[in-house]
Amino acid sequence: MRRLWIWGGLIGILALSAKAEEAVKLETLEVTGMTPLGAGSVPLDRLPSNVQLVTGEDLEETHSFALSDYMRNYLGSVSVNDVQSNPFQPDVQYRGFTASPLLGLPQGLTVYVNGVRFNEPFGDMVNWDLIPEGAIDHMALHPGSDPVYGLNSLGGAIVIRTKTGFSFSRHQVEGLAGSWGRHSTELSSGANNGTLGYFVHLRNFQEEGWRERSPTHVRQAFGVLSWRNDIAQLNLTLSGTDNELIGNGAVPIQLRALDHDAIFTHPDRTINRLFFSNLDGNVWVNDKIQISGNAYYRLNKNRTFNGDDTDFEECQEPQHTGFMCQEGDDEESVALDVAGNPIPASPAVDSATNNFSKTRQRGYGAAIQSAFLYDLFGMENDFVVGFSFDQAQIHFQFDTELARLTESRGTFGSGILVKDARVRLASEVTHYGAYFIEQLQPIDGLTLMASGRYNASHLVLQDKFGKALNGAHTFDRFNPAAGLTYQFMPELTVYGRYSVSNRAPTVVELTCADPEDPCKLPNAFIADPPLKQVVAKTWEAGLRGTLDELRFADDLQGRLNWHTGFFYTENHDDIIFISAGNLTSEGFFDNVGKTRRLGMEANLTGSVDNDLTGLFFQKIRFGFHYTFLDATFQTPFDAPSPNNPKAQDGVIHVEKGDRIPGLPEHMFKFNLETDIVPQLTLGMTGIYNSDRYFRGDEANLNDPLPGYWVFNLRSQYRFNDHVQLFLRVDNLFDKHYKTFGLFGQADEVLGEDFDDPRFVGPGAPRAYWGGIRLSL
Repeated sequence: MRRLWIWGGLIGILALSAKAEEAVKLETLEVTGMTPLGAGSVPLDRLPSNVQLVTGEDLEETHSFALSDYMRNYLGSVSVNDVQSNPFQPDVQYRGFTASPLLGLPQGLTVYVNGVRFNEPFGDMVNWDLIPEGAIDHMALHPGSDPVYGLNSLGGAIVIRTKTGFSFSRHQVEGLAGSWGRHSTELSSGANNGTLGYFVHLRNFQEEGWRERSPTHVRQAFGVLSWRNDIAQLNLTLSGTDNELIGNGAVPIQLRALDHDAIFTHPDRTINRLFFSNLDGNVWVNDKIQISGNAYYRLNKNRTFNGDDTDFEECQEPQHTGFMCQEGDDEESVALDVAGNPIPASPAVDSATNNFSKTRQRGYGAAIQSAFLYDLFGMENDFVVGFSFDQAQIHFQFDTELARLTESRGTFGSGILVKDARVRLASEVTHYGAYFIEQLQPIDGLTLMASGRYNASHLVLQDKFGKALNGAHTFDRFNPAAGLTYQFMPELTVYGRYSVSNRAPTVVELTCADPEDPCKLPNAFIADPPLKQVVAKTWEAGLRGTLDELRFADDLQGRLNWHTGFFYTENHDDIIFISAGNLTSEGFFDNVGKTRRLGMEANLTGSVDNDLTGLFFQKIRFGFHYTFLDATFQTPFDAPSPNNPKAQDGVIHVEKGDRIPGLPEHMFKFNLETDIVPQLTLGMTGIYNSDRYFRGDEANLNDPLPGYWVFNLRSQYRFNDHVQLFLRVDNLFDKHYKTFGLFGQADEVLGEDFDDPRFVGPGAPRAYWGGIRLSL
């Protein structure tokens, strides 16, 4: 990682000393790409869905420290659960579908960076800390089950393009400091001479965390070398990260009531290291045909260390006296060490466990796409066809060490590893995709669109510690989509679409699907029954429009964008993680039949300009977003939930119509921003999420977590074009709120007085940060 920092610094020094012509600033257009590669750009008004766009300037001006932070505050239908209480490990939820860095959650969103699928090959998770927010040029959030974006785009796709020396032609340094010992330094530099360009972004972020024993250190290095001429362009991206994240997870609700900053057991450490390289480009064969493509290589190394409660205890049967056994077994079984010897009982091994995992993922792939812009029978017509290939070799190791709890509820290892928990798994994951998009304008204002994609996945598992996990699995499916838009006038457009997408079960899910033998997360894998792939079908329709040049008075004019729409997504053979063990991290994956996300969205954004001096503002920008989400199970099923206080013999019966845990029914957010004078900007955001049920309460038997409001402030003062000061206040009124909940056994660690099984993920308290940005 040190070499990456040196490499990035050398590029910045050389670039700063080189003479480069300033690039012409690109015009901002309301267009977006229709594919992962981003080619085939079309105006938003022609798309049969509600796509939300974010620019690099948006991220800069709001001083967001991560992409997920911006999405939480500014994008409609997005909510965030702070399961780990770490700013770089959020569960991002959109229309009831999740992109998360945590195993155990169904991953229903796909993320692309410069045309490369960024979901991890192992588990399809999204490690948000690997995406350098300061390097983002623009992002599009595509809703629905758009098949073109491939696997996991059940509820949407996040498509990111990073900066180049042609889109970012300046040099910038930013420093930030404030609450919880947080401090961050970023360097961005870009330039071009009309043919060659470079961009480099370096970041160092550290904080102690707002909860006890929860430090984080994020180091990112990102660079792009670019070439272009009148008909073609190439970009070579090199990126490296070396991050250590500690998020100590949910806390017993009784312990949180005593100390808002408290943690249960510790540590819960994740180390993410990534090397990523990508060559992408496009060329115009003529003025009607464009060919685009990319080729990439990525190497991920992930380590986790989780100190936890234990499900081992001293054996009770006379023939096993003096040895350790696993809790919960119908027939008492003696725990064995990796050499096959019974583990003697002692205070050094009876109160905690340390779970270690190590994952090495080596991925590579390529994609190619052709766009044909020939008219069809005199009608404007765009046709795109593309192919993709992705493959990854994954090596996974997992061990459980018996340990004892310390006075601070940390763990002290014994050096004794449990044989039955040991996993040594090698796997290979291969994905193929072929897609097309047809867009036709038969008459002015009417756009018809049809698309489809064929996905094929092949997973091979090889057990390196036996044969139980060996296997091969193949999944394939063709998914269609069709939609239309009709613009009656600029102020009114109607749209509608039907789309289908799928996701294949992951290596994690395929090896952790036995209700008789729940596994831990990160997973201690076992031989399991097969799972079916998930298929999502979405219907959506809505109205939208733009009101330009609104005049409220002679000196007050503005612009207004509005949208209202409905969506209906039905998942077939949905896979969820069912909490089934004694520990909060134990359970199994299972197909639970149909689930449904039904909802309504309403959005209003705009600005007001004041040309009259003497009033208290010169410009106001605003946004209001409301979402109603009815996310429910549609197939009855029984599920084990041993820690649910209202379970019958440890089992809950889920009925059709029960709400899916972790998802709010109502979401509302607003943002207001005003330029008091040209140099001074003040802004405020507000977020409301209604109540949500605990994980493990899929039957909705217990009271849900209450809803909450959170308000944030920010301001910035521009001395000139080169110097800017900014201030940000999160959770202005210091609201104590909870975003996530599940059930556990707090009394096993804290004593019998802590008999409430509810564990919660608390939201962060009030915090202040200030900083300076210097630009050349």
